[in-house]
Amino acid sequence: MTESSEITPEQVQHLASLSRIAMSEDELKALAGDLTTILGNVARVNEVVSDDVPATSHPIPLSNVLRPDVVGPTLTSEQALAAAPAAHDGKFVVPQILGEE
Repeated sequence: MTESSEITPEQVQHLASLSRIAMSEDELKALAGDLTTILGNVARVNEVVSDDVPATSHPIPLSNVLRPDVVGPTLTSEQALAAAPAAHDGKFVVPQILGEE
């Protein structure tokens, strides 16, 4: 990273004023340092980018670990409603919350 790529508190203040964000001097200095670090990390990544290095989203390959979507044994309506505190016409009865009919 070169000296010219360092973010100054004045640059952060300019961006903050454009965004209408009030920031203290300590916040400006801290954010300038954080942004400079981020730029340095981006520069390091850009150093290794080349046409022979494929783009990746993860360093190790991911595989789907979900089981196949197969219909299995299910509960009957009577079994599902057996432990319900209230049921009517094969459906759960729940307390009304919106005051509607």
